[in-house]
Amino acid sequence: MKSTRVAMAVAGVVLLGVGASNAAGSTTRSAKTVTISVASLIPGSTPEAVKQFNAQVKQFESKHPTIKVKPVEYQWTAPTFAAKLAAGTLPTVFEVPFTDARTLGDHGQLANLTPYFKQLPYHKKYNKAVIAEGTDAKGQVIALPKGAYAQALHYNRALFKQAGLNPNKPPTTWAQIRKDARIISKKTGKPGYVEMAKDDNTAGWILTTLVYSLGGRMEKGHGTGAKATLNNKYTVQALNMLKAMRWTDNSMGSNFDYGWSDINQAFAAGQVGMYISGSDVYTNLVQAYNVKSSTYGLSTIPLANNKKAGVLGGGTLAAVRPKVSKATLAAAMKWIDFFYERPLISKKQAIRNAKTLVANHQPVGVPALPLFNRKQYNRANRWIKPYINVPIGHMKPFLDGIFKQTLIPEPAASTQSVYHALNAVVEAVLTNKNTNVSQMLQQANAEAQAAIKQGS
Repeated sequence: MKSTRVAMAVAGVVLLGVGASNAAGSTTRSAKTVTISVASLIPGSTPEAVKQFNAQVKQFESKHPTIKVKPVEYQWTAPTFAAKLAAGTLPTVFEVPFTDARTLGDHGQLANLTPYFKQLPYHKKYNKAVIAEGTDAKGQVIALPKGAYAQALHYNRALFKQAGLNPNKPPTTWAQIRKDARIISKKTGKPGYVEMAKDDNTAGWILTTLVYSLGGRMEKGHGTGAKATLNNKYTVQALNMLKAMRWTDNSMGSNFDYGWSDINQAFAAGQVGMYISGSDVYTNLVQAYNVKSSTYGLSTIPLANNKKAGVLGGGTLAAVRPKVSKATLAAAMKWIDFFYERPLISKKQAIRNAKTLVANHQPVGVPALPLFNRKQYNRANRWIKPYINVPIGHMKPFLDGIFKQTLIPEPAASTQSVYHALNAVVEAVLTNKNTNVSQMLQQANAEAQAAIKQGS
């Protein structure tokens, strides 16, 4: 879905050397100035975050004086993205989740980056599974990865303490999550566990996460021949668990219209005990809502004792609008190389990026997953170790456990349509005590199957 629905905002200074500068098209003193618009921060980000981003723009422009960068506030959501795509109002460089890039590429809605990609000195080092997310059916690279994440359990350490729970020992089973949520709600008056249930597809995204953790899947096969399996027994189990937490335990509060930004804001304000989202959400909690690091805790999602149980993984890619001029595309690729990729592969850029982030009070060291390989991931983390300013100790349960879990990609066929079909089911379970789960899942499955068949 979304990594941060954002992944960690990476930025750094790229010294495009002999090989690298050619990857994005070399410039000369006589070259004309090219202006590109780029996705920056989500609306409502803090002044410090804006200052940090602008500092990266300034550094980039100082290295590339013939390129002018225009930052544009940007947040991916299914409805707004579709509208902007149709209207042609997306920035030159924008971001899309893993789930959407290949389909957009197949429909000719993303620029072909292949010639520039092949000239990047590190292009052969990408994790093949990750770069595949940005490759269309023709084998064209149409997006480069910004970051990858695994779904995780975020929890408020202060509320855990207030409820008499040990914040250093977060729940490791769904039964414990339910028990702790009930205790937090009773002792603090705050909802112990909150679920995204908005009809912007986040409801379906998080429900799918729960189903994966129990051992279920939402579809079988690939493409238009895939079979929807939304009504599997694990989806029923997940929904009945939510139903019990909502109506029997009364541990989920009274707001059942949380989307990605809404739930982050509520959590940062100390109004949520636990919730599930991408492992990299801490960046947004800092940049948009000034979360207190002392209250933040991160752990893995409990997996059932089932061979098929796993954690949903995803990520975000940087793409370019189609049909732009060659000069614009070359400039856009320089920005992608500079802002997203180099800090993960170049020690010099990683350190400079970390220094800039720290200088502007932005998070460094937020947990993510390797875009290249685990060896490179660990190496990059060693480079920035002196600058890490996130509460690593509070993230230990996640860092200790995530590489032991099986990572499962999001549903491949008609992903957003599958999530959309589940939205109404989640909302009904949380707002109507008498919801017939099986009946609603049958309807959702039929809706998803129709979308898969149409390739929509």
